[in-house]
Amino acid sequence: MKAYEAESAIQADPETIWAILVDAPNYSQWDSGVQRVEGRIAQGQKIKVVSEANPGRAFPVTVTEFKTGREMTWVGGMPLGLFRGVRTFNLSPQGGGVTKFTMREEYTGPLLSMIWRSMPDLGPSFEQFASGLRSRAEAAG
Repeated sequence: MKAYEAESAIQADPETIWAILVDAPNYSQWDSGVQRVEGRIAQGQKIKVVSEANPGRAFPVTVTEFKTGREMTWVGGMPLGLFRGVRTFNLSPQGGGVTKFTMREEYTGPLLSMIWRSMPDLGPSFEQFASGLRSRAEAAG
């Protein structure tokens, strides 16, 4: 297994942050690494993420877990589990109006070592996502 993770302490309540996380049409307004998100972000829905890193390709994922205001999971990858990515978003109130945001993506599957070598370092884009979300939520809150 390989993984990337980013977190941020956000001066906003979980509901404000959640509203931003599920607002697919507006991702590109606060995450400069995303061109667009197609579809509706909700339990069981299939969405497509088009990133700046690979604008010619949409990454299809399914929203497999959706606990409003707390946790959401997106799963994507190749057939037969040859390569799989599981991205989890968590919101945890810390008191004093602060919410801890964590985003982690774990990669698994028999083709992981081959694909991992060809993947760009996603660490900076994960940090960019967390920072953009913090700025957007704190401006809204």
